[in-house]
Amino acid sequence: MKKRILIHDIAKHLDVSIATVSLVLNGKAKKMRISDTLAERVLQYTVQVGYKPNQLAKSLRTGKTHVIGLMVEDIANPFFATVARLIEKKALARGYHIIYCSTNNDPVKTCDLLTMFQERHVDGYILALPEGVGAEVSALVRSGKPLVLFDRLLPNVTANAVVVDGATGMYQATQHLLAQGFTTIALVTLHSQQMQMLARRQGYVQALREQKLPELVQTIEFTQEPELVISQLQSFFQAYPTCNAVVFATNYLGVYGLEALRRLGRHIPEHMAVVSFDDSDLSRLYSPPITVVAQPVEAMAENIIVTLLTALGGSQKSGGMTQLQLTPQLLIRQSSIRSAT
Repeated sequence: MKKRILIHDIAKHLDVSIATVSLVLNGKAKKMRISDTLAERVLQYTVQVGYKPNQLAKSLRTGKTHVIGLMVEDIANPFFATVARLIEKKALARGYHIIYCSTNNDPVKTCDLLTMFQERHVDGYILALPEGVGAEVSALVRSGKPLVLFDRLLPNVTANAVVVDGATGMYQATQHLLAQGFTTIALVTLHSQQMQMLARRQGYVQALREQKLPELVQTIEFTQEPELVISQLQSFFQAYPTCNAVVFATNYLGVYGLEALRRLGRHIPEHMAVVSFDDSDLSRLYSPPITVVAQPVEAMAENIIVTLLTALGGSQKSGGMTQLQLTPQLLIRQSSIRSAT
């Protein structure tokens, strides 16, 4: 195995002090009045021999690992996967690496992962968390750890946050279906007290109550296997034969719902109009294409990184928090357009 090149080796070869090499590599040559010629010799030689700094030693010296912990509900979920990819791209451009993990909406697993992040000495945290971990996150905030909550807030936790106005998005989606002439509109959502899920339900309820129309809500447990969810949705649609439109509160519930409708032989939109929260490749490519409430993932990722880096840089006002609410966009496609026949 090839011997690792150390700063000591570089200094010995160039006949300079270890301190000189270290100052040059840390960009402090001009400040310490090291000549441009010598600095260039050091830099050229480090490239020539393929020197790579010991990141652990550097982190111990500076107190910074340049690593950010990113925790989401399920990294395989298209929404979280897209946001994570954008966050990683933007973080790398600013010199930071990302550690990913999924909570599976399990508070015990989430606490273990938070502990793991702390033991890894991550510089900051980007978190989309389940219920039941408010005390742990509040403790992180009090300790001064830079963090940003996204997608959902936590009750009684005051922290930096970037979220989407799900209530408005779902209200607009339901209004759109009403304008198309659908009057028996169902909502399929999670059995959850998470704030983003409650907001989406609130938007649906508000739109129906304004028209004095009944609510028809089916809740699904997060931890169930896909086949069981599909079976439940089949039973739900069969139990309400007059239902002619449905809004799914998450993209994966939308996928299960489309499969349930397919198995029942229900055509979209002739038998059932469909709108889903979150856009995805499947939504665009499905036949017919699915109307969605699209979250602004690019803007979300950018605001998350900027907010976290502000906190990491110490430029955030003491005691101040940045809490942003972004606006989603209703993208109308064929799945929710009422047939003229």
